Formats: sequence, C-alpha cells, structure tokens
Amino acid sequence: MPSFDIVSEFDKHEAMNAVDQANREVQTRFDFRGVDASFTLNDDTVALEADADFQLKQMVDVLRAKLIARGIDARCMDEQDPELSGVKARQEIKLKQGLEQPDCKAIVKQIKDAKLKVQAQIQGDKVRVTGKKRDDLQQTIALLKSEQGPDLALQYNNFRD
Repeated sequence: MPSFDIVSEFDKHEAMNAVDQANREVQTRFDFRGVDASFTLNDDTVALEADADFQLKQMVDVLRAKLIARGIDARCMDEQDPELSGVKARQEIKLKQGLEQPDCKAIVKQIKDAKLKVQAQIQGDKVRVTGKKRDDLQQTIALLKSEQGPDLALQYNNFRD
C-alpha cells in the first residue's frame, strides 16, 4: 500500500549558513554602523544580541529572509520574548524540529474530518499516512498545504508506492 510520512524538520547545515549570512548582512548594513549586533547558533537555538529592542526586530526580519532564501520554512521559528537590560537587548529564536503530540493529533483529526480514503497514524514525532491509491495520498498533501491546513512547517517524505 502506498504511504508517506508527514514530518517537520530542517537542514541544520543550511540553518548555519543562513545565520552566517545574516551576521554578514548586519555587519555591512548602514543602520547597524557602530552597533554591536550578532547572531549565534547553538544546536536548534539562534541567540540575537543588539543594543536596542527595535534592532532586534530588524534582526529577526533579516534572519527570516535568510532562512527562506536557504530553503527553510520560516514557520519553524519560535520567537521567545526579548530580554531588555540597560545596555543590551537579547532574544532567542528556537528552530522547531519534529511534530509535537498535539500537532500530530490535529493533523490526524483534520485528515479524518476530510473523509479521505486514507489512514493516518502517529509514529513518534511524525504522522504516517497510508492509502490504497496514490491519488488519495496526493489529495491529503493538497489538503494539508491548503489554507485550511495547519500553520506548521511540514515536509512530506518517505513516499512508498
């Protein structure tokens, strides 16, 4: 029976390249002249540091643009609240990888509510969808990519025919 997996992941090497490009852009931008602003990637967390809060917002936009340019879905970014001290402003952005249990349940429920001729089951941090016809699986992917789909960074892999 044909099947595929619904996952949420990103290429860590591309994320590292995006952070490096964002660092280079911030160092060369005119509105960041004389400002000590930087991005740091630790595992799945990007730490932003700047002199002021409005600069952090600009840095988040730069990072988002660089991630999108490197092929990483911007919906995987989980922005934490900025920490403002007297001299520095810091913010962490977690890059989410893997589907959490409530998200998996919502995806399965949405597939079942659509009454497609497929079965969806949760397997750890991914959802496996199986069906008798390839067309049914393609309808499922189209449903999840549509406006009614979840607001998550989803990829579809491990397609078996």
